[in-house]
Amino acid sequence: MHDQNFLIRESRSLTANKPLFSVFIPTWNNLSYLKLCIESLRKHSILPLQIVVHINEGSDGTTDWVKLQSDLDFTYSDENIGVCYALNQCRTIARGDYFLYLNDDMYVCPGWDQYLFNEIKAIGHDAFFLSATIIEPFKTDNNCVIVRNFGTDPESFQQENLLKEFRNPVKKDWQGSTWPPNIVHKKTWDLVGGYSIEYSPGLYSDPDFSMKLWKVGVRLFKGVGDSRVYHFGGKSTKRIIKNKGYYTFISKWGITSGSFTKKMLRSGEPFDGVLTEPVFSFSVRVKNWFKRLLAFLKS
Repeated sequence: MHDQNFLIRESRSLTANKPLFSVFIPTWNNLSYLKLCIESLRKHSILPLQIVVHINEGSDGTTDWVKLQSDLDFTYSDENIGVCYALNQCRTIARGDYFLYLNDDMYVCPGWDQYLFNEIKAIGHDAFFLSATIIEPFKTDNNCVIVRNFGTDPESFQQENLLKEFRNPVKKDWQGSTWPPNIVHKKTWDLVGGYSIEYSPGLYSDPDFSMKLWKVGVRLFKGVGDSRVYHFGGKSTKRIIKNKGYYTFISKWGITSGSFTKKMLRSGEPFDGVLTEPVFSFSVRVKNWFKRLLAFLKS
């Protein structure tokens, strides 16, 4: 990784009004998806936004296209530096009060940002971590997701049907905000130092960021049921060389990411207020002890 990867930043979308949200979008040769993502932000956002794209490599025409968009700010690296470095790069030119991480293969639905901001105003303080609710075409083990198939790529995308039906089914707010789209106050982001680069290119950096928030006292991890975003699903993660993030997480925090998300964040359960300190069963404590030992042996 060369130093010049981190030197190219351009902030051009200066407006009369300061943006409320700075939206961070890491992208890696995913131009057709990125165009859809940006189109949806332009069409369906209500609040003043700053859109900051980090271009990893950009050999598919992404760099040229982004440079032609006067409303986009960007950072650039001439190779793929992964989402952790990319997000932290975006932060260097962010001007909003709130930082929102959005994948380039996501399409935001109408009013997505207003629902998030309404929640922020209702909370009345900065110690929170919120997520929009994702609609995905395939069922996974993530019970925070709504499963409805409106296409798996830009060519098969059923945009008109999505815009007619994205409010169905009703999904209530849920516990355990971790995955993007997620949003924090800039002070909270800076307090925990952004995303941890030891997880590069990025796998397991999401629960790590949530754990860092937990460690500084955040207990409000809320998924907003009415804020909806369509996700084509993992178009970049399928191409990267996988890291050992699972074991990195255990070594760093002493528990598995699964124990954290299921037992501490109660991910996907109906939202019922601020989270409390968990009480781990004997079997869970034993399991985490053996996992820590295994992580040590693999390090």
